[in-house]
Amino acid sequence: MKTNPEKDTELHDKINRETGRIQWKELDRHFASGSVIWVSDQLDLIDVALRIAHDDKESITRWMSKGTVAKVSDAQAQSWVEQDATLWASVVSPFVLVQEPKKQLH
Repeated sequence: MKTNPEKDTELHDKINRETGRIQWKELDRHFASGSVIWVSDQLDLIDVALRIAHDDKESITRWMSKGTVAKVSDAQAQSWVEQDATLWASVVSPFVLVQEPKKQLH
């Protein structure tokens, strides 16, 4: 039976409460194991985490084909190390989803 992520407000709220900012260097071991997933700032990090938790293959495949969800590349990781970057992160075991903070408009 396929579940409906849009109606799973309990899990949505749990993911929202457990999402926070973290320095990239704290994710080194997760990156080394290949479990860190980058989420474009065009997407809602909580929604992506919820759909991964629900194993929504259709959405995940669509995002991956568009390049808005992908495993963190070596180049991204190196850039974040050099910037001493702080990212938004959400854990959906076995993955850690990360997203760069949205750019502030002045």
